[in-house]
Amino acid sequence: MRLARLGAGVVSEIVRVLVVDDDVFMRDLLQRTLAKAGMKVQTYLSGSELLENADLETPGVLLLDMKMPAISGLELQALLRERGVVLPIIFLTGASNIAMAVTAMRNGAVDFLEKPFDAVELVRRVEHAQSLLLAPVVQRERVFGPEAQQRLASLTPRERKVLDLMVTGRTSKMIARELGGSFRTIEIHRSRVMSKMAVTSLANLVRLTIDADTG
Repeated sequence: MRLARLGAGVVSEIVRVLVVDDDVFMRDLLQRTLAKAGMKVQTYLSGSELLENADLETPGVLLLDMKMPAISGLELQALLRERGVVLPIIFLTGASNIAMAVTAMRNGAVDFLEKPFDAVELVRRVEHAQSLLLAPVVQRERVFGPEAQQRLASLTPRERKVLDLMVTGRTSKMIARELGGSFRTIEIHRSRVMSKMAVTSLANLVRLTIDADTG
C-alpha cells in the first residue's frame, strides 16, 4: 500500500476519498484533481448510491455536494449519523448555500469549501480532514481548543455583531443592511474579525465559534 505524508509529518495510508455529487462534470473534476494528488477516489452520483454501495467503515474522507436532488447533503449527513458513520465530512457548496454549510458544521461536518474551488486548497482541506482520523477524539471535537474564547474576547462589540452574522452565511451587503453602515465599513470589520480570530476561511471561523460555545 502506498503511503501519503500528511500534516505535521504524520505518515498514514494513502488518503481515501468518497465523493458524492450529482453533477457528472463536477464528479469527474474532483476525481481527477484528487487522484492527481495521489489519493484513492471513489465517486457516487447520489446519497442513495453511497449508502447502498460504499464501504463506510474503512477510514476515509467524505466529500459531499450540499445541494442534490432526492437526498440533500444535510439529509445525507443525518442518515450517516443515524448509521453511526464517523468519517469526516467536507461539504462543497455554492455561495447561495453557505448558511446550509454552517448548519452542517454545527451538526458535525469538519469543513466546507465554496465552488468554484481551488485545487491546491481542496487537496489541503482533504488532507487535513484525513489527519483528524489519526487524532484523539477530544482533539477532533475541539479543533481550536481553549484559545477560541480568548480570541472571541478580543473583538469589539461591533466586530462581535459582524461575526455573529458572518457565521450564519450573510454577505457583507446583507450585514450592512441589518446593522447599518456602509459596505466598505463592514468589509473592514470582516477583515479585522478574521485577523483577530486568526483564521483564513469562513469554515474555520465557524469551527472556532462552535469550539468557544462548547468550551
